[in-house]
Amino acid sequence: MPTRQSDWDRKHRLAAEGPPSEPASIVRELFPILPAGPALDIACGTGRHSLLLAARGQHVTAVDLSSVALDILEARARDMRVPVRRSESFREAAGRLPRGLELRQADLERTQLPERRFDLILCIQYLQRSLFSQMARALRPDGVLLFETYTRAQLEFAGGPRDPAYLLETGELREAFPELCVQFYRELRAGQGIASMVARKRDEQG
Repeated sequence: MPTRQSDWDRKHRLAAEGPPSEPASIVRELFPILPAGPALDIACGTGRHSLLLAARGQHVTAVDLSSVALDILEARARDMRVPVRRSESFREAAGRLPRGLELRQADLERTQLPERRFDLILCIQYLQRSLFSQMARALRPDGVLLFETYTRAQLEFAGGPRDPAYLLETGELREAFPELCVQFYRELRAGQGIASMVARKRDEQG
């Protein structure tokens, strides 16, 4: 798995020569019931999920290390007539956020997520354990986290990360967010090893 910005830039530049990647199946399956308020797409890449959400009119903050990925995402958003802007920081939570995409290039290892900002957070095929508590705090009450990435079972299959640091242990994801209520969880070991979870932040008024 690439670890440097230049490696990711090269990977995304090559991938852009082919057709855009389809959204992950779990995102497609749950899309109609995902919150339509402000969303955060962590390690968004070229934006297969960010575009899906923004196209239905919600505000999406798309964050990635790769400037090339964000350039591709911006071009695709403009082709789809989705409003898109660049940002150097997380937009202040003041009033209603405009629909469309807000792109932010950032090293997630050094980024501080804003608290109580998002109704939906997506984290697909990315694992950074130091972000777990930040992700929980970044959700608004009743907000939803949709998380899916590889487990150690992936080592039995081709592709995907090979470094154990980027692979979940069995059952790890289920226990990783004690602040949230897990509503759906599964681990698959068929062609790939992945764990998927949907969790909701408790309504602090409830």
